[in-house]
Amino acid sequence: MHPISPAIYAMIAASVLPFLTAALAKIIGRFQIKDNESPRLFQQNLTGVAARIHAAQLNSYETLPVFLAAVLTAQYMVVPQPLINNLAWAYVFLRVIYVAAYALNLATFRSIMWTLAFTCPMYLFYVAASL
Repeated sequence: MHPISPAIYAMIAASVLPFLTAALAKIIGRFQIKDNESPRLFQQNLTGVAARIHAAQLNSYETLPVFLAAVLTAQYMVVPQPLINNLAWAYVFLRVIYVAAYALNLATFRSIMWTLAFTCPMYLFYVAASL
């Protein structure tokens, strides 16, 4: 049996990040049990930091499938494991910074973090296709 690679743990972390972000938006937005009756209405009424964190959470679902597919493709194509591990964790780290930048309303910096994070899986696809 082979040990689980750090990239797999990064996949787990990236998959959990949107849920943690959603929880943070709910905490900051003062989610109440009664809000669970109409959670979409609660989300639509968020403002300020809570609304920005919610938007970051939604964006996480847009890039997550590409990241997961890239890591699995790179592993399947036997891209060097240290490269996969480093890019996978770079993606997670950059996504965390992205959420913080979104929360702090740093629009340009946020866009740079999004681009850098998305470059990680794209580069994994590139390397896998080059083998």
